[in-house]
Amino acid sequence: MKDAVRSLPRGMSVKDDWRAWLPQEKSQVFHKQVYELECSYAMLSVSLDEAIELRQLGHAGKSLQAVGITSGLCKLLTRELTGLLRALAEHAKHYGTIPNAAALDAANFQGARAQRSARMSALLNHVLFSQRLQFLHKVSTLEEMVEDLAKGFRHAADELAERNSLNPKKMWAEVDADHYDLNTCLREAIVVLKSFLIVLPESQLGAFENTVRQQSEEAELPSRQRLIRHGRMTAIAGE
Repeated sequence: MKDAVRSLPRGMSVKDDWRAWLPQEKSQVFHKQVYELECSYAMLSVSLDEAIELRQLGHAGKSLQAVGITSGLCKLLTRELTGLLRALAEHAKHYGTIPNAAALDAANFQGARAQRSARMSALLNHVLFSQRLQFLHKVSTLEEMVEDLAKGFRHAADELAERNSLNPKKMWAEVDADHYDLNTCLREAIVVLKSFLIVLPESQLGAFENTVRQQSEEAELPSRQRLIRHGRMTAIAGE
């Protein structure tokens, strides 16, 4: 059942939303979510930079050990980022929240798969006349991109760390490109979160934070368990 409280008026554009002031409670939620994401990203980025620097200095063994650490750090970032994106979608579907959403720009991505996803998303954005559908489509696309990029990054990092790769140069290029595009997805998610909070009634802040927490926990579950839980939650919501 949708909340009786309607979404607040939104700005004219995503740029307006980004420049807009948030009330104290919303600001606290925003900065808390961003801080947690930035901390996870910083750990991944610093570790990868160290691995690349060691490789450039000719310390092959140490660089492979260092890049192996980034696989777990990527998983941590992905769990938190995916949890946020799923929470945004679930809350918007359940409560009818209608934030602004700007189309993804393929020029902001480095990898071929990410660029292709961004182009497809931008094309579909032109035929989705509903602001709500545009928002849900963007969030869904970002979630798929994050999961795909994380899978590619972790595979390449593990291959390098375990010294199983037949083409190490290609694997290093993979972790570099996927890291770049994960960062772009993170920036997009932060902007989406701000637009979402602009129109979110303050009475729903607690419910939203709970959804973020639940979705982040479920992001760690095997896909089959997530489907079972999702099916059960859908049935309950529909009662």
